[in-house]
Amino acid sequence: MKKFNTVVHMPLGLHARPANRLIKTALQFKSSIQIIKGDKEADGKRLLSVMALGVKQGDEITVIAEGVDEAEAIHAIRKLFYDN
Repeated sequence: MKKFNTVVHMPLGLHARPANRLIKTALQFKSSIQIIKGDKEADGKRLLSVMALGVKQGDEITVIAEGVDEAEAIHAIRKLFYDN
């Protein structure tokens, strides 16, 4: 299992467009991806699940990848957050 914490800096938070980019990135990997905000957890490969977290600018989230390509998945998702 690999994970990282980040504060969301996107002005509108994790709304439809950035959430969709996250899903597309997560779907490239075999590992399971979980997004955690507070006491809520979402399947990182399901758009409605991620959107239901209601992640806003300034919120801290944890991303967890578990599986055969977890290191690559975490690297790609971390890059997505820090490039935007």
